[in-house]
Amino acid sequence: MKKLFVILLAALVAVPVSAGTRKKKEEKKEEGYVFTTVKSLPITSVKDQAQSGTCWCFSGLAFLESELLRMGKGEQDLCEMFVVHKTMEDRAQQAVRTHGDVSFSQGGSFYDVLYCWENYGIVPQGAMPEPGKPYGAESINHNEVDAIASGIVNAIAKGKQNKLSPVWRSTITDVYDKYLGKCPEKFIIEGVEYTPKSYAESLGLNVNDYVSLTSYTHHPFYKPFVLEIQDNWRWAQSYNLPLDEFMQVFDYAIDEGYTIAWGSDVSEAGFSRNGFAVLPDTKAKTQDLNGSDMAHWLGLTPDQRQTEALNKPTPQMAVTQEMRQLAYDNWETTDDHGMLIYGKAKDQIGNQYYLVKNSWGKFGKYEGIWYASKEFVAYKTMNILVHKNGIPEEIRRKLGI
Repeated sequence: MKKLFVILLAALVAVPVSAGTRKKKEEKKEEGYVFTTVKSLPITSVKDQAQSGTCWCFSGLAFLESELLRMGKGEQDLCEMFVVHKTMEDRAQQAVRTHGDVSFSQGGSFYDVLYCWENYGIVPQGAMPEPGKPYGAESINHNEVDAIASGIVNAIAKGKQNKLSPVWRSTITDVYDKYLGKCPEKFIIEGVEYTPKSYAESLGLNVNDYVSLTSYTHHPFYKPFVLEIQDNWRWAQSYNLPLDEFMQVFDYAIDEGYTIAWGSDVSEAGFSRNGFAVLPDTKAKTQDLNGSDMAHWLGLTPDQRQTEALNKPTPQMAVTQEMRQLAYDNWETTDDHGMLIYGKAKDQIGNQYYLVKNSWGKFGKYEGIWYASKEFVAYKTMNILVHKNGIPEEIRRKLGI
């Protein structure tokens, strides 16, 4: 009996100790990132570019779909593969004309979308086969078509022919017809027959209303220049702004109801696959802040800070014009990915973010939506496309638009 009493007493004592330990563990559990939306503009559904390097098209059309929503044109689902088909045919010809000095690859720019809209028109998604259907795949996969088309283009562009026949061009068209589906010459919507050009005209969107902006010091500010990246093969120009005014455009545009097509570098460690992009201040100097969260942060090594920033909000790096330029000149900032910025948010410690619609399907914690910190955007943006009325009037005057 005495032994049983001792056992029962020990069990009673153990219960509160266990509960207390469990409570302490719960208190120490990391909260992670908690985002609060400040403003969110209407967007269409998240799409999936799957196994293709066509983010420029998905983000460019996502931007124009949002513009049509803003204009009261309803929700449109525009066909990415129509734009890709027309663009790759043009790019093949440009590569051949320059004997291969213009790269032939799946990448592109926002201007390619505008160029297609103006010169070839656009079609709704239902006017062409679903992605991958021409050859039986479940989703988009451009690995094979890119290999075949590149082989043809490189053979012609870098060959030793003295004179070219027109046959190779029709061969390129045939290749894309087989893999992407033929671009329709006519189609019917709600009993009305359209061509791609007449359908684009019916939507009432003026491509001349859109402006590409960037911010670098190797060209004069307030002047347009050709951004020197391989996928800018049409040599489209971007207006150059000082960094502070460049960042003003983001907030002004969103506040005025305009979304932004965003070209950025996503190869940074701070671009998490969990749905956020941050620029942690990994080089901050140690300060005497004993006992504070800041002291904990400053006491970590740069690598530790980078790791911690992927788990919870941390101080962000202050971005300068010089930092942007150096990263661009050193190939640290590269032309990686196009997305759509459509709103603003903040985290629980006050860091500010932009809401981003990606084109990787319902990927990540937020099902295809990312939160990009202002600092990350300031540092890693290559260029943006925005409606001219989404630019502050004073800046527009400086640009002459």
